[in-house]
Parts: sequence; C-alpha cells; structure tokens
Amino acid sequence: MITFLQNYGPQLLVKTWQHTYISAIALFLGVIVAIPLGVVLTRFKKVAGFTIGLASVLQTVPAMALLAIMIPIFGIGALPAIVALFIYSLLPILRNTYLGLENVDPTLLDAAKGMGMNDLQSILQVELRLAAPVIMAGVRLSATYVIAWTALASYIGAGGLGDFIFNGLNLYRSDLILGGSIPVIILALVVDFLLGRLEMLLTPKIKQEGSH
Repeated sequence: MITFLQNYGPQLLVKTWQHTYISAIALFLGVIVAIPLGVVLTRFKKVAGFTIGLASVLQTVPAMALLAIMIPIFGIGALPAIVALFIYSLLPILRNTYLGLENVDPTLLDAAKGMGMNDLQSILQVELRLAAPVIMAGVRLSATYVIAWTALASYIGAGGLGDFIFNGLNLYRSDLILGGSIPVIILALVVDFLLGRLEMLLTPKIKQEGSH
C-alpha cells in the first residue's frame, strides 16, 4: 500500500473527492425526497404499501443493469450515476420515515392538537422530532449502500474510487484493487460513524423532551 500511495497519491485524492461528491449528492436527494414522501404516506395509508413496495422492487434491480439503463437517458458521467444511486437510496429512508412516524405515541399527537397545533406544526415540531432516531437509522443504512455502490459508477465514466478497482481487474493488479476498495470501506465506516453519532445525539434529546 505504501508503494501504491507513492505512485497514486494525487490520483487517490481526486478519486476520493469524486466518490464523496457523487455519494453525497445522491444521498442528499434521497433524503429530501424520501422523508417528505414518507410523511405523505402516513396521511394516505392506502397507497403506502404500494409505494414502499415499488421502492423495494427498484432496489432489487442489479446495480450494473440500472446504470446501463441510465446511459441512453442521461449519457455517461456523474449524472446517470447520481440518478441511479438516488433511486437506490430511497427505500431505507422512506421505509424508516414511514415506520418512525407510524410509531409515534398517539397521545402525544392528541396533546399537540390540544395545544392548537395544525397538521404541519405537528409534523415539524412533534412527529419528525420523535421519529428522528428511526429516520436517521434509515439514512445511515442508505449512506452505507450508496458509498459502496458508487464504486460501480466508474463503469459509466463517473470516476471515483471504482476507477482503481476496475483498472485493477482489467490489468490483474491486486494493488489497484485494494487501493480502490480499502478507501471505499474507510469512507463508508467514517460516514456511518458520524451519522451514528448524530443519531445518538438526537435520541437523548428526544427522550428528554418526551418525558416533559
């Protein structure tokens, strides 16, 4: 690995940035779509099962196949990779948002209504805050998936750490394979740790508020 760092150090920094950039945008899009959609599904429960089921079906599509499908639509590069990864990010966040909101204590919702809160205020000030640990668990799982699958984005010219892996496979060079794989693992672990800490910080606060 020392030789790899000496030979490919600057490239490693660039590829790591590309990998992080693609992963972060896909995850961000997943969060801003899946959480509001999860809230909506709690108000329209008749379509909740179908919608979550559809997200489950989309996640079962092989990553390479989904990336290939994106090429005729978006061409090659980062954009089709981001769209595909966004699709993969939806299910854990959507499912956990729905389940987290569904498990909020009904007596707390009644108390919010008794205080004069409208539906939007109840969602923002009570429901989402109480469901935050469950939602964060979904975001955490989705982040791990996205970071791992971003390595495949190299297949359609998006760059990232997958470039080292695919080059290593083509050239039968284990140093390139490890040089791409190990940073992906480290990046996934770091992001998972940071999101886990955020989840832990949210949980005591919510418990404390719920005890009042």
